[in-house]
Amino acid sequence: MIDSPASPTDTEVAAAAALAGAEIVRARYGRRHSRIDKGAGDFATDVDVAAEEAILDVIRAVRPGDAVHGEEGGRRGAIDAVREWLVDPLCGTLNYATGSHLVAVNVALRNGPAAVADPFSGEVFLTDGETAWVQYDADGYGQGQTDVRGRRVADGHASGPVARRRPVGEEQLAPTADTRLVDVNLDPPFPGAPAFRAVDLLAHPGFVERFRPRVVSTTLALAWVAAGRRAAYVTDGGDLSGSVHFAAGITLCRAAGCVVTGVDGGPVGPEGRGLVVAADAETHGLLMSLIRGGGRSA
Repeated sequence: MIDSPASPTDTEVAAAAALAGAEIVRARYGRRHSRIDKGAGDFATDVDVAAEEAILDVIRAVRPGDAVHGEEGGRRGAIDAVREWLVDPLCGTLNYATGSHLVAVNVALRNGPAAVADPFSGEVFLTDGETAWVQYDADGYGQGQTDVRGRRVADGHASGPVARRRPVGEEQLAPTADTRLVDVNLDPPFPGAPAFRAVDLLAHPGFVERFRPRVVSTTLALAWVAAGRRAAYVTDGGDLSGSVHFAAGITLCRAAGCVVTGVDGGPVGPEGRGLVVAADAETHGLLMSLIRGGGRSA
C-alpha cells in the first residue's frame, strides 16, 4: 500500500496497485481455484477476480475520480471520468492454473505511468512515461527470510524452485538483444492469418538461425524485453494500445527505449495491428524482414 503522507504520484499508485494484486496472486498460488468460463476455451479464476478487486481498492482510495477498466469487471467509475486505468489482474491465467509462475499483474494509466509486477520474484517494472526501471524486493522481501518463489520460509524447508535473490533496490532498464531470445505469442485468435501467422516464425530457418524462440504466454515477456532479458516480443492482434493486457508493457518498453511497432511496421494504435517490440533497431529490422516475407520456411 501507499505509506507516504504526501499525495502519491501516478507512478506510485500504479506500483502499489500492481503489488496489491500480486500479493493476492502469490498468496493463493497452489490452491484449488474456481473457474469462470469466458467461452472459446478461455476462463478466469477466483484469483483473477480477487486480485482485480485488490487493485481497485488501491486506485479508489487515492484516485476516487478516476475510471478503471479491468479485464474481469469491465469499466467502472464515472462515465465522464477524464482518466482511466487499464488493469489485467492476472496475465497468464492458464499458466497460473496449471502451476506455472509465468504470470504478471499489469496496471497502466491510459497515456500515463504503468507498472508490471511479477508476483513470484518480488520485482515490479515501472515507468513514469519517460524513464523505466525495476524495483527489486518491492513487496517487502529481503528482510532476513529465505524466499522460495513467493513463499516465505520460516523453518528452512519448502518445495519448488528457489527465486534468484537480489538486494533491495532498483535499477534503470536497459534493453539489449544479447540474449537472442524472442517470445512469440501463440494464443488465438489469429486475425492476421493467412498473411501473418506468428507460429510460422518458429519454423522459419532465418528466425532460428538468428534467434532462440520462446513461448511464455504472458505479457511479463514485454517487461523482460525492456529489462534486457529478451531480445524481442511478437504477437498478432488488432489495436493493442488500449488493451488491459498490453498497455502497461507497451508503455514500459517505450520508456526504456525499445522499438515498438505493429506487425505491419506501423504505429501501435487505432490503425495498427499486433505488436513487435525489439530491444534495438537491428533486431526489429530482422524480425520485420521475416514477417514481411510471410514468416514461412517454404
